Amino acid sequence: MADEELEALRQQRLAELQAKHGDTSADPSQQEAKQREAEIRNTILAQVLDQAARARLSNLALVKPDKAKAVENYLIQMARFGQLAGKVSEQGLIEILEKVSQQTEKKTTVKFNRRKVLDSDEEDDY
Repeated sequence: MADEELEALRQQRLAELQAKHGDTSADPSQQEAKQREAEIRNTILAQVLDQAARARLSNLALVKPDKAKAVENYLIQMARFGQLAGKVSEQGLIEILEKVSQQTEKKTTVKFNRRKVLDSDEEDDY
């Protein structure tokens, strides 16, 4: 009896945590939809990229998943509109990465606000 109660409390707590953090991965239909979308994306990328470019993109996905996702979206969009002539090589992927990096580059500026000091050396009291 104690094991069943403990398991029920664990399941309840898990459901509360998932609801709190917005994790709805418990829904099977959403999992299937995400899986189908991932399969479609992989199929399109396999048709568009050559082997070296796919390897580079997968390495990028390990380090910077947001940037890899942006590049994948860009490649899929170009493929859907017929802007790609053949498979993209590794060098072509590097050029696309540079374009995406330039578009998403965050520019920071530093502004110094120098304040004048009230005590100056010109007004020495001798």
